[in-house]
Amino acid sequence: MNETDVCCPQFDPAPWDGITHEWKNKPFIVDSIPQFLHIPLPGAMDRMMKRLMKKAGDFGIAPDPKAYLLLSRDASPWKSVYYYGVSRELPEAETVTLSGKFMSRAFDGPYSKVPLFIKEMEKSVKAEDRTALNYYCFYTTCPKCAIKYGHNYIVVIAEVVE
Repeated sequence: MNETDVCCPQFDPAPWDGITHEWKNKPFIVDSIPQFLHIPLPGAMDRMMKRLMKKAGDFGIAPDPKAYLLLSRDASPWKSVYYYGVSRELPEAETVTLSGKFMSRAFDGPYSKVPLFIKEMEKSVKAEDRTALNYYCFYTTCPKCAIKYGHNYIVVIAEVVE
C-alpha cells in the first residue's frame, strides 16, 4: 500500500467518544479466532475478516462502508469473538442481535494499550453508577490505514445496566 491507497474510511471519533448508544436488535454476523494470551495467531484475523465479508456479501447484507462496525470481545486468553455489523437480520446468515445500552469511549493509541483503555472505560462506567456486562473493542481501521491517517482509534464499548 502506498501513501495514497486507503482501504478503510477515515474515522471520526466524535460520535463514539463519551456517548451512550441505545441499540435495539442491532444485527451482526459472528466468527471467532484463536489467540495466545489475547494476541491473535498469525493470519487468523485476515482469514476471519475474509470469511465475514464473504458471508455478508453472499447473503446481500454487507454494511455500507461508512457504517462499518467490527466488535471484538475476548472470550478467554485463547479465543476472541468478532461481531461484524450487517445491514439487516437474516436467519439464513445466522445473524445475532445486540440490544441494550452501550457506553463508548474513543481512544487513540496502539493495540498494546487496550488493557489500559478498558480500565479507563471501567472508571467511566462506575462514574455513571452503571455495571458493565461485557466489553467490546471496535478497531476502526487496519494498521496500514492507521499509519496513513496518523491515528489508531480504538473504541471501547461497554454493554451496561443501571
